[in-house]
Amino acid sequence: MKNVVRLDLYDQSWYSRGRSNLIVLLWWFIQGTLFRYSIHNMYGWRRSLLRLFGAKIGRGVQVRATAKFTYPWKVEIGDYTWIGDNVEFYSLDHIRIGKHCVISQNTYLCTGSHNIHDPHFGLITKVIAIHDGAWVASDVFVYPGVMIGEMAVVAARSTVMKDVPQNEIHAGSPAKFLKKRFEEEGVYEKENSFCH
Repeated sequence: MKNVVRLDLYDQSWYSRGRSNLIVLLWWFIQGTLFRYSIHNMYGWRRSLLRLFGAKIGRGVQVRATAKFTYPWKVEIGDYTWIGDNVEFYSLDHIRIGKHCVISQNTYLCTGSHNIHDPHFGLITKVIAIHDGAWVASDVFVYPGVMIGEMAVVAARSTVMKDVPQNEIHAGSPAKFLKKRFEEEGVYEKENSFCH
């Protein structure tokens, strides 16, 4: 075989975590203690900790104590969004979540991967964006660079490798179009006016 993987030559010296090593370690300590063991309904406390470490967190956001954020300063969550148990924000790159979204338990938002054609297994990072009113159901894996549109739904245990257009329901591995969430445009606009 011509090409051989050489992990000993792996190099991510170009990559910036966005904060010093000390801040990264401090966040991981805080997340594993004060954040992780806070009482169920202490949403304000967890919002404050995330904001203290640079996350942009809107009003009324509910983040469960078991959610994990690699680098919170690369995360933005809009007003009244819910983040379920064990949701993983693998935020090597930015993750932007809109208003009134639901990110259900055990979902993995992955902004980092590797170049499989590179013998040195080079790091790749891409932004994830989830727009207003979207629901990402339980145990979904979202690939780097994916955009989930306004009012879209991703069904439980799906693998999202491509963008999901607004108002569409996608399911499966890889996730594919099933149907529209709201069939009548008038109903969609009236019932979901909070997105405008």
